[in-house]
Amino acid sequence: MCGIAGFLRSCVPDADEALLKRMGEAIRHRGPDASGEYLDDHVGLAHRRLSIVDLSPKGNQPMFSADSRYAIVFNGEIYNFLDLRKDLEKSGTFFRSRTDTEVILALYAAKGAACLDDFNGMFAFAIWDKLEKKIFLARDRIGKKPLYYYHGGGDRFAFASEIKSLLLLPCATREIEPTAIVDFLKYLYVPDPKSIFRNIYKLPPGHCMEIQVGGSPRIRQYWDVDFSRKREGSIEDAAEELLHLLQDATQIRMIADVPLGAFLSGGIDSSAVVAMMAQASREKVKTCSIGFHDKDHDETVYAQEIADLFHTDHREYFVEENLAETVTKLPRYFDEPFADSSAVPTYHVSRLARQNVTVALAGDGGDESFGGYEKYTLDQWEDWVRRSIPHPLLRLVYNVAQLQPGIFARKVRTLIGGALVDPGRAYYWSNTFVDDRHLKLLLSDSLTKQISGYDPAEYTLSSWDKMRGADLTARMLYTDLKTYLPGDILAKVDRMSMAHSLEVRAPLLDYRVVEFAASLPSHWKVRGSTKKFILKQTFRKVLPESILHRRKHGFTVPLDEWFRGDLKSMTEEVLLRDPAMEAYFSRSYLQRVWREHQENKTDRGALLWSFLSFALWQREYNGQGQIEPI
Repeated sequence: MCGIAGFLRSCVPDADEALLKRMGEAIRHRGPDASGEYLDDHVGLAHRRLSIVDLSPKGNQPMFSADSRYAIVFNGEIYNFLDLRKDLEKSGTFFRSRTDTEVILALYAAKGAACLDDFNGMFAFAIWDKLEKKIFLARDRIGKKPLYYYHGGGDRFAFASEIKSLLLLPCATREIEPTAIVDFLKYLYVPDPKSIFRNIYKLPPGHCMEIQVGGSPRIRQYWDVDFSRKREGSIEDAAEELLHLLQDATQIRMIADVPLGAFLSGGIDSSAVVAMMAQASREKVKTCSIGFHDKDHDETVYAQEIADLFHTDHREYFVEENLAETVTKLPRYFDEPFADSSAVPTYHVSRLARQNVTVALAGDGGDESFGGYEKYTLDQWEDWVRRSIPHPLLRLVYNVAQLQPGIFARKVRTLIGGALVDPGRAYYWSNTFVDDRHLKLLLSDSLTKQISGYDPAEYTLSSWDKMRGADLTARMLYTDLKTYLPGDILAKVDRMSMAHSLEVRAPLLDYRVVEFAASLPSHWKVRGSTKKFILKQTFRKVLPESILHRRKHGFTVPLDEWFRGDLKSMTEEVLLRDPAMEAYFSRSYLQRVWREHQENKTDRGALLWSFLSFALWQREYNGQGQIEPI
């Protein structure tokens, strides 16, 4: 795992190695073990290395091909590189190191962009072709590794693992994209291909791009998950095949020349990964968990059960002290507004893991491929209501519920409101966190004018509409795989683990597992109120019933209590007293939300977390000064 950055000289004609070094140093937390720069008349490349395989200087980057035609900077891991290397050696390729980086170079030299089809891994890389004077960039299929780029028109181009490196370029202003603020409030993150800044973008997962000196960027999609191919046979056979596939996906992610461990929450996904690691390892697996003294948010008892079952070397950390200090740090790693509050425990579990290991395996990806979220069952029920009950009757019940107070009436309004619109729009509502009525209230007049006519639903619906003809569950899973998973979950894990120079690998996100899951009938994933049905079938002989069938918990935090306690004074300072917030939000609405929460009239912790996250980001990236290394 590493950090990469670079540019074409047309973007910064006066660039020197000092600028490259600053761009690299801004992301040195991603790779503190080695550094390197390359600069010629057309291109500059920078790299910061976290050494995982072949710890020798032979693995340092930028790395050059044997004939010096190609130079690469690479972030990530290619898990099947040993098999690819053997095939290349048979055709006469000679390798100077034991790295996967050199395999990428050799395969690109042999096959060009088609090499992407051969890679099983998580990656973002850039290859400079000296002969053709072009840069080829690619991001892995699922979106584990980030890749941002600046494009100022023509070949004024630069790229980096994180935005902070790009903001060091003289040509990169910090002008905010107004629609990205609306996206953030709706989704809790800024969706690709946007970033919060104009002219800075994210390369979407499963895409590659090429730009030649004197040309413009050309982007294409090289992979997509296909739900149309349906597997035949019994669910028992499928479960057995899935188990073998997951065992292989886990084993190839255990290849490392550094200490290795796992995150363990006590849910089925992380527990399954730990179980497979324990089977494949000769030594005790090192596991770590994060807990809260608030029992409604604590999962350590389940994690301990798995740790005891598989005799792991287990450690726990309870989130309590220095909470405000941790929260203040987060914007420096995300570089743009990000309001998934589980970033806090992810930050701490990464810090805890890094004390003993350099690589940790995690259970990310099981929910999106196998149907693990409660919304999948709720939306199916909502769809039954939509198809079964006449809309005039639904409208009547909805209008009556509008007049009633209480939680039950609110749930009725939510269910029937979704049933009264088409499934795609209803799923957009399920996946967003502020409804349109509240959005109008919370935005400032100035921002409201700037985003006039913009519909943030386009981001969700663009994926939803690609699955026309598929059943409801397949459409929901595909949409989450293309949006929520890379935009929220994977961004969170990458930034919080890299904050501590920790590499995180996810066997359930092996693209073979994702493709296999997509080929399974939807009722094997979500069956009535049972979620992840086939995954539970797969591990029924491995994991205890208490883990397989316990209610999904999620990596949640006690936000409501935090804003009445540990975060109260800081929030009042940076959100309610900072005049800069009036450019974006209605001060009277902010004060109203805050007052209602403090008076215990209603719990508004989730909304306040969004506001606070934005306020802290704005304070960190308000255009004053340069971005310093973390």
